[in-house]
Amino acid sequence: MLEHQYIVGLTGGIGSGKTTIANRFIEKGIDVIDADDVAREVVFPGTVSLKAIAQHFGNQYLNTDGTLNRSMLREKVFSDANAKQWLNNLLHPAIRESMLNQLSSAKSEYCILVAPLLIENDLTQFVDTVLVIDVKQETQIARTKMRDGSNEEIIKSIIASQVDRKTRLEKANFIIDNQDASLAEVEQQVDTLHIEFIKLAQIKNSR
Repeated sequence: MLEHQYIVGLTGGIGSGKTTIANRFIEKGIDVIDADDVAREVVFPGTVSLKAIAQHFGNQYLNTDGTLNRSMLREKVFSDANAKQWLNNLLHPAIRESMLNQLSSAKSEYCILVAPLLIENDLTQFVDTVLVIDVKQETQIARTKMRDGSNEEIIKSIIASQVDRKTRLEKANFIIDNQDASLAEVEQQVDTLHIEFIKLAQIKNSR
């Protein structure tokens, strides 16, 4: 973990509401680094990573405007273990370097790293505490289908590629229940955690 920043690792399965909750922390002036945003940045047009992907998989994985066809690539890697391994080997070092640079530049009292694969990719080594957004699997599927119209089998494949709910909860230092909570109840949970994280950051920085 970084020496001076107090970093909260925010994670949860697909469709758990990570972005909505991260936005609540942003409204409180907290710097949030989203691993998914970083992953998109490292494959912007002109990047070394995007050129390598097009060379390896073919130009059909690019949209007409030169951007990455993310849905096509996602389907490829979830049906082909070798393709997934190749892509991970290419992108993970680039994503990690950019992510750590952004975390080290954070200016708020504490900062948050939003990462769906925080546990799976051993990113817990870079954070001081783990906050899990918890929902049931059937809720994940329903919300994701509603959000982006994904095929249910693809959603289930993504869920299967992530740690199970029990394991995620065992790794949690803090949990936000986003299963049946109202928006007001979620906001209250965020408010309480915000105060707690400020205290923990002050303790870390006083050492």
